[in-house]
Amino acid sequence: MKFTKATAFILSFLLLTGCSKPVAKPASAPVSTTTSPTTTNVSQTSVTVATEAVATQPATTTMAVSEPPAEALIEGKDSIEVYSETSINDFIVNTNVELLNGDELIDTSQTGVVEFPLTYIYNGTTYNQSFECLVQDTIAPTLLNSGGSAMIETGEAFELTNVVGVADNYDRNVRLTYEGTVNSSVAGKYPIHAYATDASGNCTDWNLTVTVTDEIPQAEDNNSRLSFESFQANYGGENRKLGIDVSKWQGDIDFNAVKNAGCDFAIMRIGTYYDEHSMDKFYQDNIRKAKEAGLEVGVYLYTTANTEAEIKENAKWIADQLGGQKLDFPVVFDWESFGNFQQYEMSIHDLNSYFELFNSEMENYGYSAMLYSSKNFLNNFWYVKNDYPVWLAHYTDSTDYVGDYDMWQMSCYGKIDGINADVDLNILYTD
Repeated sequence: MKFTKATAFILSFLLLTGCSKPVAKPASAPVSTTTSPTTTNVSQTSVTVATEAVATQPATTTMAVSEPPAEALIEGKDSIEVYSETSINDFIVNTNVELLNGDELIDTSQTGVVEFPLTYIYNGTTYNQSFECLVQDTIAPTLLNSGGSAMIETGEAFELTNVVGVADNYDRNVRLTYEGTVNSSVAGKYPIHAYATDASGNCTDWNLTVTVTDEIPQAEDNNSRLSFESFQANYGGENRKLGIDVSKWQGDIDFNAVKNAGCDFAIMRIGTYYDEHSMDKFYQDNIRKAKEAGLEVGVYLYTTANTEAEIKENAKWIADQLGGQKLDFPVVFDWESFGNFQQYEMSIHDLNSYFELFNSEMENYGYSAMLYSSKNFLNNFWYVKNDYPVWLAHYTDSTDYVGDYDMWQMSCYGKIDGINADVDLNILYTD
């Protein structure tokens, strides 16, 4: 015989508003499966007991009951965070039953009320019950580019989205607003207060000053250059190799001279992706000459892909250009358009998952992937970094980045024989 029972699982939460304030937890008491005659939400419960069968073999009989035992206590959290890895055991905070599927993860991929099956034993009887929990986004948008040096020309319309960069862990369309006035018809400095608000009402706010000028000045280059000889003396040693990364900006390269200068490897840009792929015009010469000179080689793609389809196209295009040739490094994923990130209509979760997809696709073609990023974004954006090789960009004499990394790009103002232009200098750690 089979029976069902009406139970209820009531969730309450607060609608939070305001900016730059911690998001409080809902004030409601922990959720319980204990039912009452006034409940409205319905969950299905079945009960299974063991009975004596012929030849003393246990048989399973489903018996009809009107409701689960009133003494069974199962209390859950008020809510859980979207994209969090939360098991049923993590969610249940108070119970007197034996959970049988407590290690199963709850689907937290979307906000709202989600339902999951709960299997437990109470007084020797097994119950299967539908349970509900509230998935919320309580994390405010992340400020990637504050627009601290925002500058527009006189007569140019001011749009906040063009001078700042924000990203949300869940929302793909963060709303940008500001208080204050920017009169773009009159040169001057205009202080404003900006707000980035996601769909859940979480908000980040900050101050910035917008400069309106008749002519935007050219940036001065007062940076000192680092010779490869000095680079070797200061950063060479055991369990490390020294190398460069190059693109069309380095022009025609004498890789034999580069090798003779003490360089161990060269990573070259294979191309770019801005809605369509374009091979770096020096790539084919660069990889051929570098190999002939005896350098270890790798490639990177500079991409602005913002969909799964584009990521797959990126991987396929790279594999097609490589044609199966061996590389000494994983293929580098170079996504750097954080200055106006919101314009790509992605969440932080999206781009992290796209890098994982890129790695998976490259593995299908016989390669693997490495993540290239700066210290700032490795700390504040790339949460998947611990599972993959990392190429850290941090232009300083001694990095204080505390995460794991395989290679460090420590300068973009290097000088080496065989290249007339500035070149990036890198340290590969081999231990």
